[in-house]
Amino acid sequence: MTRDTPHGSAAQGSGAHTGSRAALTIGALGVVFGDIGTSPIYTLQTVFNPDDPHPIPVSRDNIFGIVSLVFWSVMIIVTVTYVLLAMRADNDGEGGIMALITLLRRWTKRGGRRTATMLAALGIFGASLFLGDSMITPAISVLSAVEGAKTVSSSMGDFVVPITAVIILALFLVQRRGTAAVGRVFGPIMICWFLVIGLCGVAGITRHPEIVKALSPTYALGFLFGHFGIAFFALAAIVLAVTGAEALYADMGHFGRSAITRAWLALVFPACVLSYLGQGALILDDPGHISAPFFLLAPSWGRLPIVLLATAATVIASQAVITGAYSVAAQAAQLGYLPRLRVAHTSESTIGQIYVPWINWLLLVSVLTLVFAFRSSAALAYAFGMAVTGTITITTLLFFYIARARWRTPIWLVLLGAIPLLTVDLLFFAANLTKLVHGAWLPLLIAVVAFTIMTTWQRGREIVTAERERTEGSLREFVDRLRADTSSVTTVPGTAVFLNRGSETAPLAMRANVEHNHVRHRQAVILSIGVELVPRVPVAERISLDHLGYEDDGIVYVTARYGYMETPDVPAALRLLDPAETEGALDLERASYFLSKIELRRGDAPTMALWRKRLFIATSHITADAAEYFGLPRERTVIMGSQIEV
Repeated sequence: MTRDTPHGSAAQGSGAHTGSRAALTIGALGVVFGDIGTSPIYTLQTVFNPDDPHPIPVSRDNIFGIVSLVFWSVMIIVTVTYVLLAMRADNDGEGGIMALITLLRRWTKRGGRRTATMLAALGIFGASLFLGDSMITPAISVLSAVEGAKTVSSSMGDFVVPITAVIILALFLVQRRGTAAVGRVFGPIMICWFLVIGLCGVAGITRHPEIVKALSPTYALGFLFGHFGIAFFALAAIVLAVTGAEALYADMGHFGRSAITRAWLALVFPACVLSYLGQGALILDDPGHISAPFFLLAPSWGRLPIVLLATAATVIASQAVITGAYSVAAQAAQLGYLPRLRVAHTSESTIGQIYVPWINWLLLVSVLTLVFAFRSSAALAYAFGMAVTGTITITTLLFFYIARARWRTPIWLVLLGAIPLLTVDLLFFAANLTKLVHGAWLPLLIAVVAFTIMTTWQRGREIVTAERERTEGSLREFVDRLRADTSSVTTVPGTAVFLNRGSETAPLAMRANVEHNHVRHRQAVILSIGVELVPRVPVAERISLDHLGYEDDGIVYVTARYGYMETPDVPAALRLLDPAETEGALDLERASYFLSKIELRRGDAPTMALWRKRLFIATSHITADAAEYFGLPRERTVIMGSQIEV
C-alpha cells in the first residue's frame, strides 16, 4: 500500500536528479519540520504562563510531570499516529487529510456509503481546521521568535508587533515568486536550527541531570492521574508540542515516507526532546525562567543570534503551512468543494510548487489581523491548540476507518490501536474546549465558515449541473439531428473546440452556434476535463476518444484526465491526439475555443435555503477565468453565456 518512492517536488527536484537519500532528507528538514521544530520556542512558556486562566503552579513534581507529558505526547501523536500509522495510508504516494478524503471516495462500498459520506464530511471539516491553522501558524510562530528579542533588551517589547507585521508582509509578498531558490537554503538552516536547540538543551540538562528521569512514562501517568485537575488544563498548552504533525503526513508525497521518517527519528525528535528537557532543568534551577525558557537556555552572548535563527526558522515554518494551504485549496477546488481557483506554477521543474493568489491575500489579511488583535504568542496559543487537536483527531478516526474498510484489518486490532490513540486525541481536544472563551473559538469559527462555504458550493454545484444537463439536452441526439439535417446548417472550415462537462449533454455554445447561427465547423472537438481521485495521471493515460457513433462527420468527443494535484492544459492535451483517430487532422494552431459561461440567479425553487443560495452565488464570483485556467489562447477563445437559477 505505502509507497516510499517520492512524488512531487522533491521526487523530481532532488530524488530524481541526484538519486540521493541524503538530499531528500535534507529537503524534508527544510520543508516538513519547520512548524513542529519551532514548537519548543513557546510550549513550556505557555504551559507555565502565570496569566493563564488556569495557571499551573511551578513545582518540582509539576515540572517533571509536564516535561514527561510533552515527551510522551510527541511520542504517541507524532511518532506512533503519524509516522508509524497514518503515513501508511497514501493516495498514490500523496498524504494529508485531503488524501484520506479521496481514499474514502474511491473505496466506498455500497453498503458503507452513508458512513463513508459522513466521514468524508468530517474530513472536509478537518481540512477547514487546517486552513485555520494556516492562518494562526505564521502569526504565533513569528511572534514567538521576535518576542525572544526581549531577552536581549527589555526595551524591544514595544517593537515586537511592528517587526512581526513587517516580516509577515514581506513573506506573503514574495510568495508569487515561488520558493525554489529559497528552498535550497531551507534544509541547511533547519539542520543548524536543530543542532543549536539540541546543544542548548544539553547545556540546560547539565544543570539538573535528574530531569532525564522525566522520560519515564511513570511521571506522565503520575501527574495526569495524581493531579488530574491541574494536568487536564495543562494539556491545552502541551498540545503545542505536536503542532505541525499534519505537515509530516501532508508533505509525504513530496519527499516519501522514508526520508521523513529518517529526518524525524535521527534529528528532529532528539533535538526537540533535548530542548524540552533542558528547559525543564532551567525552570528547576530558577522558576523565574518561565518567562522565556527557550531563549534563556542560550548564554547571554548567544541570545541575539538565536533570536535571528529562530526568526528564520519560524519564517520557514510559516512558508510550509502557507504552501500547504495553497495545496489544500487547489485540491478542494479540483474535487468540487471550491470554485475553480487561479493556480500559478512557480517552478518548471517542481510539480508541487504552486501559488494561489486568492488564498495568498486572504491569508495575509487574516494573519495580520491576528497579529494586531492578539499581540502575543501566549494569547494565540489556545486558538492554535484547538485547530491542531481537531485535525489530529479527525485524521486518526479516518485512518482507522480506512484500515478496517480497505485493508480488512481485524476489528480487535483496529480497536486495540484506535481506542488508546483516540482517547489521547479526545483528551487534548476536551482540554482545549475549556479555553473556548480564551481564543479556542477562533479556529472553530474559521473552520465552520470554511466548511459551510465548501459544502454549500458542493451542493450548489450539483444543482447547477442538474439544471445545466436539462438545458443542454442529450449529446447523442444532438449529433444524430445534425447528421440527419444538413441543409439548414452551413459547414465552415476550421477546427472548433467546445469545452463541456461530460459526454451526456451537448455543449451550450455548440448548440447555440447551430440553432442560432446555423453553422458548424468542419472539425469539432467536444472536450471534457475529468479529475481523477489520484494526485497525477500519467501522460499515456491522459486522453481517450469517442466518435459518438459516426466516424465521418468530423465530430469527436475527447476526455482529458487529470489528477487532483494537476492544473489542466487543454492545448497540450489536444496535441496528444492521433490525427488518424480525429476524423481529419486538427488545425490546433488556428483552432477556435468555445466556452459556455453560466450566470447564476437566485430562483424560487426550494433547492437550498435562501442564505445558502446567496452564499453560493457570492462564492461563484471568485471563480478563476476559465480561459486562463485551462491554458486557452485568449485571442482565439469565444465565450457564450446563459443563465441558470438556483
